[in-house]
Amino acid sequence: MTELDASCTTDRALAARVFEVEAQLATERAKLAEITAERDRLRRAYQILFEHYELLRRKLFVASAERIDVTQLELEFADTKAKLDALAKQLGTELEGPPAPADVPPSASPPSDDEPKKTRKPKTTPTARRDLRDEDMPEKRIEILDPALEGMCERVRFEESCRQGYQRGGPVRIVLARAIYKKPVETDEGSSEEPVFELVTVKKPKELVERGLLAPSLIAHMLVSKYRFGLPFHRLALMLLAQGVRLDDGTMCRYAEDVGATLGCIVDAMAKQAKETAFCLSTDATGVCIQPEPLASGQRQACRKGHFFVVLADQDHVFFEYQREHTSKAVCEMFRGFTGYVQADAHAIYDALFRGEARANADDEAPTEVGCLAHCRRRFWEAATVTKDAAAREGLLRLRAIFELDAQWASLAPKQRHDRRQLQLRPLVDDFFAWAEREYERVKGVRGLVATAFGYAARQKEPLCRFLEDGRLPLTNNHSERALRSPICAGRKAWLFFGSDDHAAAAANLFSLVVSCQLHGLDAETYLAEMIRIVPLWPRARYLELAPKYWAATRARLDPSELTHELGPLTVPPPAPAEQQRTPS
Repeated sequence: MTELDASCTTDRALAARVFEVEAQLATERAKLAEITAERDRLRRAYQILFEHYELLRRKLFVASAERIDVTQLELEFADTKAKLDALAKQLGTELEGPPAPADVPPSASPPSDDEPKKTRKPKTTPTARRDLRDEDMPEKRIEILDPALEGMCERVRFEESCRQGYQRGGPVRIVLARAIYKKPVETDEGSSEEPVFELVTVKKPKELVERGLLAPSLIAHMLVSKYRFGLPFHRLALMLLAQGVRLDDGTMCRYAEDVGATLGCIVDAMAKQAKETAFCLSTDATGVCIQPEPLASGQRQACRKGHFFVVLADQDHVFFEYQREHTSKAVCEMFRGFTGYVQADAHAIYDALFRGEARANADDEAPTEVGCLAHCRRRFWEAATVTKDAAAREGLLRLRAIFELDAQWASLAPKQRHDRRQLQLRPLVDDFFAWAEREYERVKGVRGLVATAFGYAARQKEPLCRFLEDGRLPLTNNHSERALRSPICAGRKAWLFFGSDDHAAAAANLFSLVVSCQLHGLDAETYLAEMIRIVPLWPRARYLELAPKYWAATRARLDPSELTHELGPLTVPPPAPAEQQRTPS
């Protein structure tokens, strides 16, 4: 082989080697690019989860004005912490401090075969109704007379029955005494037989719970203790027992369901008027636990979730509705036929409502959406406290200026407030949203709390600016959230769940009346006691007169001597003049 041939062979070998190396290099570069992309994706996912983790940690352990339900946060916190630990291991990064050990409840381990199985207690035979006369308590006596027979016939005696009542300070025995008269019976003229008499007992007045043991005062005390102050029935039973009242929580549950369902006629009348006359309906929702039906095998089931919606109709009514599902269909049924303003958060279930799917007639207009600037501010607060982003902090400052300026006009008439908003507030609002849209274009390609805050402001600009159209529209939906917080969100920590959908629906009626009493400055316990007594005697077409908004005027037209007794007949006054029933604008 010549020197030239050897050189050519070497060149070809080197070229082949170079080609092979370049191919390997390209493969390695592709793998490196793939690994780098995977690393960046994991880092971004880790950053997003870390922001969520830090936000939940702050809400759990740091006092703030934006505090929400801690029970749900604890569940989210544990799940997020586990995801962060897993991602930290993949990235070779560890969070500061050792991971908290997972708490394993003792009930998590399966029972062994050696453990004895629990058996249900046999049902006890029901006993007869106890005699309240054996109880040591004050007594109130209500005598029911017959005006037609009084003075015309001899009153022989009274037929007495007792109810368990309650007055501020302790229990009381209510004795309902119905007069018994000896009435002569007409006989044929000229008959030589002795006069014949018959005993006539005064007719028993109608009661909401027929043949019940409890008087309206104790029923009202029981309902207000739970549905306003969040006291569970088993704890109330212990408190009443300490005062000498023996009352089990099962009896209280049955009374609550029966009375709540019956008083729903007043709530239905309130809701009907609100849909016909209200200017703006503000709404919000929260979840509750519903106890499932027991299985035939006796095996326990987990509670399922139901939902309470609250609706505030201007300053007239507050009514709650229970829905099994948190869906657009449920929302549309609640607001069907309403064509005014509806203020809510930006949840997707309300989209169908604003598209017009809740119209009662094809010619009706769809409700107009009003946004909540507090929800917008909350997202900027989350982004500012967790990520320390300068733009998020600037958003908080801009929103604070808007809130502070509008708060100065809270005492003005709606027309004056509208004029001030147009003159002084609109430039601030327009400037805020123009700035938010520019910032959103900068961050919208990246997921995280900052992008979420600016995205919410940019997408919800039109409903968030709706308050500028009328001075009666508020900036936030906080008032409906406050209506949910006290009776339900705080109460469910004590009473935990409802026994059924029917019980939850009855509770919604009681929540409606209790919160409406607070709105109009009425004592809820006195109001419920009077409603329990009056509703069975009231005309069905006039239930709106019994709503808390109108009750003070209606009560003034009743006989005060009849209202002093919680049982007995009632003289129903004629309807109020039309001008007194007109809802003020």
